[in-house]
Amino acid sequence: MEIKVYNINGSETGRTITLDDSIFAIEPNDHAIYLDVKQYLADNRQGTSKAKERSENAHSTRKLKRQKGTGGARSGDLKSPVFVGGGTIFGPKPRDYRFKLNIKVKRLARRSALSYKASENAMTVVENFAFEGPKTKKMIEVLNNLKLNDKKSLFVLENQNNFVSLSARNLKNVKVINVSQLNTYDIVNASNIVVCEGSLNEINRVLATK
Repeated sequence: MEIKVYNINGSETGRTITLDDSIFAIEPNDHAIYLDVKQYLADNRQGTSKAKERSENAHSTRKLKRQKGTGGARSGDLKSPVFVGGGTIFGPKPRDYRFKLNIKVKRLARRSALSYKASENAMTVVENFAFEGPKTKKMIEVLNNLKLNDKKSLFVLENQNNFVSLSARNLKNVKVINVSQLNTYDIVNASNIVVCEGSLNEINRVLATK
């Protein structure tokens, strides 16, 4: 699959680049994408929610009324879950939500997500670029040139560039990552991905089927 290379002014450079069919033109595996996105979201959970159970509740352990002869249901102390202010049964406890996922499944998920973007023409390849300073106005100008100002965009840079990242920090629909940070969730979450020409080599190296 061949795709045109643009510059940040939005004009064609006259060059095309060939995308690896084993990465950008495979039959997408939806379940692999689901698992990888699920793992990403699970890794970002704090897991700090906690409810007090009956042993932790600050009430007396005095039995409220005698066992028999009242005509009502038997009862213990105020810590019982059936009473207002009592302990919570089966409440959440702090825990780790992370789980293991095979590296081959994660690579398949990224290839599947990239294949979706390539088939939907939601992928733009641009020349490597950098800013001389952090200017949000400059990033807005790039988005307008590429006709992405109203779309949720993901920029994938070859190397970490703080000025580009800082220029996009105040823009709600723009995320800038290094190619080594590329993940399935960000690809699926974006309406359009902008890949720098130099970062394609790293994507091919990591995701190409051996």
